[in-house]
Amino acid sequence: MKFYALILVLLCTLVGQSAIAADKPNVLLILVDDLKPSFGAYGDAWVYSPNLDRLAQSGMRFDMAYCNQAVCAPSRNNLLIGSRSTSTGIYSLGHHFRKAVPNAITMPQYFKQHGYHSAGIGKVFHIGHGNINDVHSWSVLFQPDKVIDYVLPESTDGQLTKEEALFSNQPAAGLPRGAAWENADVEDGAYADGRIATEGIKRLQGYKKSGQPFFLTLGFTKPHLPFCAPKKYWDLYDASKLPMAEHTKPPIGAPAYAGKTIGELNQYKPVPNSPPLTEELQRTLIHGYYAAMSYMDSQLGRVLDEVERLDLDKNTIIVLWGDHGYHLGDHGTWTKHTNYEQANRIPILISAPGVTKPGSSSRGLIETVDIFPTVCELAGLPAPKGPQPIDGTSLVPVLNGSAKSVKDHAYHAFPKGGGRLGRAIRTSRYRLVEWKPFKDSGAKPVYELYDYQTDPLEKKNWASERPKVVAELAAMLATHPEAKGFQKKKSNGKQSGNKKK
Repeated sequence: MKFYALILVLLCTLVGQSAIAADKPNVLLILVDDLKPSFGAYGDAWVYSPNLDRLAQSGMRFDMAYCNQAVCAPSRNNLLIGSRSTSTGIYSLGHHFRKAVPNAITMPQYFKQHGYHSAGIGKVFHIGHGNINDVHSWSVLFQPDKVIDYVLPESTDGQLTKEEALFSNQPAAGLPRGAAWENADVEDGAYADGRIATEGIKRLQGYKKSGQPFFLTLGFTKPHLPFCAPKKYWDLYDASKLPMAEHTKPPIGAPAYAGKTIGELNQYKPVPNSPPLTEELQRTLIHGYYAAMSYMDSQLGRVLDEVERLDLDKNTIIVLWGDHGYHLGDHGTWTKHTNYEQANRIPILISAPGVTKPGSSSRGLIETVDIFPTVCELAGLPAPKGPQPIDGTSLVPVLNGSAKSVKDHAYHAFPKGGGRLGRAIRTSRYRLVEWKPFKDSGAKPVYELYDYQTDPLEKKNWASERPKVVAELAAMLATHPEAKGFQKKKSNGKQSGNKKK
């Protein structure tokens, strides 16, 4: 009898554990590198993006979403630990966030602590510069892939291999520049995003078989430079008909250090080291960006198809996030690294079964850091806590329709030359940027003010002409803690954030 009683207890335990697992929604977090909100779901019907649009139709699209810093690694830190760059003091690609907050608890790590199997594939944190991975975040070995990924020998003059990592084509590394784009007649799996999707599908199949709740993060690499995509995606567009930037001059009255021109882009051939770019070159780059985006879109579609085929869609929260926006010639600027609209506005799509209304949208202002507490609440987990500040606010009231917005502004920052930091807030109408030196917090600030109601292309800095608006927005900006700059502590060898940089 004791034996049968023991068997009964074990069966009850297993049934109970299965019921608990069934109650836990899965999480599929999809990160896309350099994806701006310029595709069908955001009104650009000429872009081939059926799968991005399909995901948007399955849940809520956020139209006023902003990153916290417009560059890859810090933005991913903002997402994955829920802290703004100004809270951690980490603004560069060269510092891992654990140098500032050694015991920080990341989003995948938090879910792992609550019984989820956590896995990451592709570009999740950052590839290169010491940010390739965070071992504490995953239940199994993280699987990266390449961002710079060529298949044609002429793209690298035959001197680089396909195994070269991000930024390996910088002249400073002693290597020749690689091509800014590649139009090769190859299968989708020839480039990283095809492989990332294939591996993601394998993991989904494994989760379906095991029944274990999962937190799976897929980091697609395109449309990041170089714009390498199979030929069939280039063939979707006529370069002569692609829209080009409407306004190609810096804002009148803006400080020179606030902008940029082609830095990062000029690491690739045949881009010159400095402007101007010919119209033909600009059109080819824009063509390449959207070809790479459409290639990524197709890989996303493969993953979404598998989620549905495995009948996981009914219990899986799907979040798609672009790490920052992208300049394609506006203000004479290319790529990111500014505090302007094109660099900071991002796409965020959230599909949460039973919570989000299919095909819904929101103009509520949100930030990258809001995703961590949002996903936790959607999954029924306690609000995240950790040694790091959790700067975000849960978006569940917006997702379930009980509120139009959870905040009246978004906040972001970017450091520029000369040791300055530009902190910014974006309201429904304005953006205010405040520039101060890192080492002199008492210095008189320099302001930029942009009015998106009357001047959506940021043609002019209105700060000197609208002092009352500047004062009002500066008061809102002052509600945020003073920014930090990263520095090593000399006393005990540990590293943390402080006011110096």
